[in-house]
Amino acid sequence: MNALVKYQVDPVVRTKLDFKLDEVPRFWFGGDPFRTRMFDALSLTFPDGERYFIESVRLFRDKIKDPDLQQRVADFIRQEAQHGLAHDKMNQVMKDQGMPVDQFIQFLHKIFKFELTKRSPQYNIAMTAAAEHLTALMAETFYSKKETLAEAHPYVRALLAWHSIEEMEHRDVAFDVMKQVGEVPENTRKFALAFTTVMMFNFTMYRASVMLKADGFSRMERLKMVAKGLPWFVGRQGIFSKMRSQYMDWFKADFHPGQHPVIHQYQVWVDTLAATGDPIAAGEAFWQAGH
Repeated sequence: MNALVKYQVDPVVRTKLDFKLDEVPRFWFGGDPFRTRMFDALSLTFPDGERYFIESVRLFRDKIKDPDLQQRVADFIRQEAQHGLAHDKMNQVMKDQGMPVDQFIQFLHKIFKFELTKRSPQYNIAMTAAAEHLTALMAETFYSKKETLAEAHPYVRALLAWHSIEEMEHRDVAFDVMKQVGEVPENTRKFALAFTTVMMFNFTMYRASVMLKADGFSRMERLKMVAKGLPWFVGRQGIFSKMRSQYMDWFKADFHPGQHPVIHQYQVWVDTLAATGDPIAAGEAFWQAGH
């Protein structure tokens, strides 16, 4: 294990969580169509993306001899399966709104099938570990400051809180598989994050634009939305730009996800869920505990 690893939280599988997504309004992010559809576009990727992650890790299960890693992989798979189911429900909400969800999903099916059948297991585990690095940063990105998601509907905010918590819990699983049994070249590992980032950003922007068109906004209206709304995400003070330092740590030779602290209010979410059994209450407490 990397000597600099200080922070590790074991994955906990949580099932049958109800986020009441069918009660969420169309433009759930403070009535802002652009920010809503950007998050929706990101959510669209998760069901198939999570299944791809599972298959990528399964390619190496027979090589894993460490009992601790075997258990963490099993919990990782169960957590990712639950994430896929929850975001399937979010996708159904979008589909009911008239969004071309099936078109997006069919394209994702083709991409992930190609990756798994035409690329090497080493490539796929590197891509999975890189994507997990990105999603593990969600908790800090979205919840370290209350103002970030202040205008988001509490039910979606709760969904993203749960997903962020569990991504943080298993952020090192695919990475440890890659390092311990993956035999992945360093250049491949570093390339994977750069490539994943570019692809995720471009696909998210494209899907958001298509959905906004389906919402009835003209090309000019959409361009104005991008000009006004994109800096909130990736401008100098954008929510993703603020995570630049932790993002870039990936490219260090001695990097391990466990070098990054767990978000300070992690235990607030865990304790609230244990006390109430309500993921929406847990998400609200988690958000309220932000700086």
